[in-house]
Amino acid sequence: MDDVDDVDDDSPPGSLGRDDDIGHASEPRNVPERPGTAAFAAALKVRRNAKFGAIAGFLVAALVYAVRVFELLGPVPGTGPGPLLFLALAFVLGVGVALLVALALTVVSASRAARRL
Repeated sequence: MDDVDDVDDDSPPGSLGRDDDIGHASEPRNVPERPGTAAFAAALKVRRNAKFGAIAGFLVAALVYAVRVFELLGPVPGTGPGPLLFLALAFVLGVGVALLVALALTVVSASRAARRL
């Protein structure tokens, strides 16, 4: 005897045999449009905040990379990994700074929008 429960022998392979909660492929699905999401992102100025965040992240990453690799603050004691590793670390730092700046600016935009309501 099979250990499979609730499976019809007439159902297509891979299905659980329950057609009552899923529509058929020929029937159009009633999916509501969500223009509110785009309007919400526009009201919070997410695109502008992301641009400022990307610029800030790039500048911070470039500054940290230049200081470390070109020894702008003097020689670093000991020998460390090469500049390629520091480029990867600068990229990670830049992405992190970009996300934090974009998030902070979006929170400020949200608080200003909430005060206007």
